[in-house]
Amino acid sequence: MEQLDQNKKRENLQKEKNQIFRLLPRVDDLMKKENVQRLAEKEGYERVLGAVRDSVENLRNEISQGIKKGISEHEAKEMIQKFLYEIESSSKKSEVNHLLEQEQKKEIQPVYNGTGVILHTGLGRATLSPEIAEKLKAVAENYSSLEYDLQTGKRGNRTGYAEELLCQITGAEAAIVVNNNAGAVLLALSALTKGGEVVVSRGELVEIGGKFRIPEVLELSGAILKEVGTTNRTRIEDYKAAVSEKTKAFLKVHTSNYRIVGFTESVSAEELYELSTGLIECTQELPPENFENHTERSGIPVIEDLGSGVLIKLEEYGLSKEPTVQEEVKAGADVVCFSGDKLFGGAQAGVLVGKKKYIDQMRNHPLLRALRADKFTMTAIEEVLKCYLDQKEAVQKIPTLRMLTRPVEEIKEKAMVCADRWNQEGASVQIQVEKCISKAGGGALPETEIPSYGVALESTEITVEEIESRMRNLSVPVIGRIKEGRFLLDMRTFSEEGIEYLATQIRHVMERKHN
Repeated sequence: MEQLDQNKKRENLQKEKNQIFRLLPRVDDLMKKENVQRLAEKEGYERVLGAVRDSVENLRNEISQGIKKGISEHEAKEMIQKFLYEIESSSKKSEVNHLLEQEQKKEIQPVYNGTGVILHTGLGRATLSPEIAEKLKAVAENYSSLEYDLQTGKRGNRTGYAEELLCQITGAEAAIVVNNNAGAVLLALSALTKGGEVVVSRGELVEIGGKFRIPEVLELSGAILKEVGTTNRTRIEDYKAAVSEKTKAFLKVHTSNYRIVGFTESVSAEELYELSTGLIECTQELPPENFENHTERSGIPVIEDLGSGVLIKLEEYGLSKEPTVQEEVKAGADVVCFSGDKLFGGAQAGVLVGKKKYIDQMRNHPLLRALRADKFTMTAIEEVLKCYLDQKEAVQKIPTLRMLTRPVEEIKEKAMVCADRWNQEGASVQIQVEKCISKAGGGALPETEIPSYGVALESTEITVEEIESRMRNLSVPVIGRIKEGRFLLDMRTFSEEGIEYLATQIRHVMERKHN
């Protein structure tokens, strides 16, 4: 009897659901509404159709859950009426608009960076100057001379001009540009060391972002890892003892995203070059002067992964010293790899410079085709390299370098102007200028704390977490950080455009009631 009662209740509940569900609007009918049609013209028919379908399904699920909890048929009808009213009145609160906004947030879009992390990986690392952005726009909107030689009218080399500039700036004999630095390292190892041993210090078997591990890249390239030394101390004798007829290369990895301090010792690229030269000297019985500038020597190549790709002396601007590409080429590294979108300040790319005999082997390797950079990358890299022809110009024109080297007093003045500008808007918020610390980010300069100034926002009416969320959900998101219970925007990375934009939004952001 009890089982029959339960079955009866389920049947009645299902009948009640069905009666209410019949009142749900049909997707086709909703798509015919004038407001929805206007929205479809703006956002795209298929996109709006998907949002309408999902919103009706969400309403169905909400009503279904409500019936289980005992809501009346009248309450369910009110839910449907509210749903229809919000759509017909083009309310921003409508489920359709909400779903479209949520979908839009999945897209890559511009944001204002107030985190103080200059090369913020999550926010796209290096930014480009307006001039380079204009050049990219022109290349995007038109056909381009990517692989067409305008002088001869014949097929050209997509990386040819960038390679010329790289050789001119770094002093290398040859260069190649690929689509990222992990690919650059893989290409070098695949072309030069497959089937042989690669000698690496245990202190340089690093993992960087994206689970990119040097031992795994070595394995993928077909090379055999030969570890030497210890985590904190590796000497030149360790490399020498590891050399055999199987040795194909010495690999040196610059630990740009961390530091080992204290009781440490490491071997420079110059020492490895001298070791390689010395080994040849012993076997060929030639005097040392024959090797001083002998670029066509045979022997064990020195491959160095520099990571960030510094082309100026950062210590001249009060920052920590980082080895420059020019220094490592001059020291004797046969191949130097580095990133295009870190301290170099360009687009994501992998750059290889070095001896022509080794670069040519990579140029002829099948993997190069899979790793080649596209026209947008090459345009950005070329334009950034042109800035490096004059170091003073590079520091001013390349946004990454400009932010890194900007004097702290200039940033303080900017913060004061920003606070005054926002206070003029009369928002119910406490605004205070305070000292803070910027970071290079992007796995670069891990120990360097760069003094800066920020603007801290605090409200007695809404929580700091709510402020952060509202900033993040603006039409152009503003990304900052929470520090000591306040929302902080570091002015080193926050642009002038961002200051003006937030001035127009801050009153709305800080309101108790937020629509």
